[in-house]
Amino acid sequence: MRRNKTNWIVTTLMIAGALVAIIFPLYLTILIAVKSPQDMVPSALSFPKSLRFENFTEAIEMTNFFDALKNSLTITISVLILTILSNSLVSYAIARNRKKKFFNALYYYFLSAMFVPFPIIMLPLVKQVNMLNMDNIIGIICLYVVFGLPFNIFLYSGYIKSIPVSLEEAATIDGASTFQVFWRIIFPLLKPINATVAITTCLWTWNDFMLPLIILGKPEMATLPLVQYVFQSQFTTNYNLAFASYLLALLPMFIVYIFAQKWIRNGIVTGAVK
Repeated sequence: MRRNKTNWIVTTLMIAGALVAIIFPLYLTILIAVKSPQDMVPSALSFPKSLRFENFTEAIEMTNFFDALKNSLTITISVLILTILSNSLVSYAIARNRKKKFFNALYYYFLSAMFVPFPIIMLPLVKQVNMLNMDNIIGIICLYVVFGLPFNIFLYSGYIKSIPVSLEEAATIDGASTFQVFWRIIFPLLKPINATVAITTCLWTWNDFMLPLIILGKPEMATLPLVQYVFQSQFTTNYNLAFASYLLALLPMFIVYIFAQKWIRNGIVTGAVK
């Protein structure tokens, strides 16, 4: 019997590549964020003589960090809840009725939206949003839910097919309506794929820059990625404040990953398999 041998050369090269591509930039960011401008003169890689944590306080004040954090949390949490509830329901209706021409055409119609580049619809979208007075946080939440629908339908439909129809038939015989079958039978079984959708939706919504830039019309509505861009001109000569601000924007997602890494790993594996 042939044994699977570990290729340590390739493994070592991959680990070294990860260290260079991920760990080193993160280390450099933290190092510069706690330096004073004077400590940058010898070399950006040199360790500072003293740690300057005041950079974070100044960055918070200059970027209105907590206001932007509140906006990002409001948008991300709202989009996450609405996406899981609405997208799973739509996907269930399509997946269980694919034999009908209308639902089959609807499935491919949604999937075709995945291949439309955002820059093509960007200008018409801005004009339409302004006409409907949706250039605000509520409007951008609705847009995120709609834009995530094509990819999520693709994920949900594939997973729902693996759930036996006999479970629904048994519930229907017992007198359950279609909505009761979904919420009481199907939705609890969607936990693994819900985790996958939650991960992709959360990361995409939190880190997105383009949509808030073209939709949100007022500075007080700015999200964290948008704030980094708006205040970039203030950081052009002070990289210490800039990198301190970047770390502050990174921190919430880092905390989420620490506490939810178990579900993140399981969700990614499930999404890949299904």
